[in-house]
Amino acid sequence: MNKRKWLYAASALAVVLIVTVVFNRGALAMLGFDWFLEGHIEKQLEQTYKPIDGREPVPISTIDKKQDPFSVLLLGVDQRGKEIGRSDTMIYTVVRPKDGDLLMVSIPRDTYVEIVGKDKEDKITHAYAFGGAGMAMDTVEKLLDAPIHYYASINFEGFRKVIDTLGGISLPIEEDMVNDDPDHEKFVIKAGQDNYNGQDTLNYVRYREDAGGDMNRTERHQIFLNLLMEKAKQMNQWSKVPELMDIMGDNFSTDMRPQQLVDLAQSMLQAKERNIYSHSLLGNGHRLKSGGAWYYFADEEDLAKVQTMIKSWLNADTPASSLILPDKYTVNKAKEVGTLSSSESVSKQP
Repeated sequence: MNKRKWLYAASALAVVLIVTVVFNRGALAMLGFDWFLEGHIEKQLEQTYKPIDGREPVPISTIDKKQDPFSVLLLGVDQRGKEIGRSDTMIYTVVRPKDGDLLMVSIPRDTYVEIVGKDKEDKITHAYAFGGAGMAMDTVEKLLDAPIHYYASINFEGFRKVIDTLGGISLPIEEDMVNDDPDHEKFVIKAGQDNYNGQDTLNYVRYREDAGGDMNRTERHQIFLNLLMEKAKQMNQWSKVPELMDIMGDNFSTDMRPQQLVDLAQSMLQAKERNIYSHSLLGNGHRLKSGGAWYYFADEEDLAKVQTMIKSWLNADTPASSLILPDKYTVNKAKEVGTLSSSESVSKQP
């Protein structure tokens, strides 16, 4: 993938769903970069700005358009009608604009945590239902022992509309996915389709009845994001930008000011290289009592590693080469080095 084309401004899911598409180089070139700079997009973004009472967003420092690392809590919200809804997807994301690197930590929705502000322990998905984005942020901050500078959320209606506006997306579904547990929403996704619409794609990321449970679910989130970026890469239909911006205004919320999104977009577009590293919080699931609710319990050792990793990513003085990465990336690198060393040894034999 030519990573130079992409803006990961406020990162992924909520923002990747729309901002990477709206602000890709092809669309900007066809619209005219001057139009972008003159404040038209900034004005359209005004309705997305929804700060949280009692929580002042941390301004992004800008020095020669190179910002310090910052964090965003990305929320995919199951919201119907006037209800607040629950956060079906939670991804703690660290953005390093100077390096062009992104860290995404997926938190399974059933993770058993202390809900900050409710003085009770429950599934982390309920934090949003109890107190909106603010309580969700407070709860994730306590779990990860890390600050959250901003939030960005998109509801399911916006998700469906974005995918349909893009003309659907290709998904790697080899067998029918049937969600029919009595406690879950019922749906079937037929395998082998060339393209999947917004509803099927939403069901794909929400499906939770395979053996891996929440772990497989978060992996599907990451597969989807990569496929979405590939789709955006292929899309040069700039005429869709106004429609996408309307969808964003109706279904997307953030406490990043429009000017911050625009400034960050310009900075990230200039990055020479970009890497996304993802990790799903490890753990296991069981019931606290027979017949009770099912919970996911984070592995304490993995949680401690994640907390240390986040601290290294948020430290502006940490060089890109010294960032702590999720284990799967360090294992792959070790294998590559090992393979290279073996090849060199063979080539040096007389």
